[in-house]
Amino acid sequence: MLIQEIIGKLNSIECNNRVIDHLNLEWYETKKRVLRKSTEKGEELSLKFLSESHVLNEGDVLFMDAERMLVVSILPCECIVAEPENMFEMASICYEIGNKHLPLFFENDQLLVPFEKPVFKLLQAMGYKVTMEKRKLSQPLKTTVSPHAAAETLFTKIMKLKNPSL
Repeated sequence: MLIQEIIGKLNSIECNNRVIDHLNLEWYETKKRVLRKSTEKGEELSLKFLSESHVLNEGDVLFMDAERMLVVSILPCECIVAEPENMFEMASICYEIGNKHLPLFFENDQLLVPFEKPVFKLLQAMGYKVTMEKRKLSQPLKTTVSPHAAAETLFTKIMKLKNPSL
């Protein structure tokens, strides 16, 4: 079956006794424009999205007929969960993770990043409250990467909130 668009969200469409078949995706597969996968019930799917900025999210409905619905489900994975105590820690942790060019997720005032032992050890050594948990990485922070410049950056502005002498 060829899927080229998202029909809607599971929480906004009435199921009406339709059987729900989940398309299980790893977090890193949610941004792929072309993908071949099978659903839990064995349906072969070919995903081909035209939009370059396309992202699949938990609960996206990809197909629906009178008997069934195909719904995206993001699989849990090992990740680092950081709980910053204040905005200064939030900025510092984001900076460290960003310096490693790792994807960053945000959920319930927690920062999540796919598990990498060196990053976990670094954040622990810096004194941040971090744990390793199996979680769904489904709320990516929308970020843009720009070259480092001599001008004041968002990071330096946040750091100045904590220490105005910078």
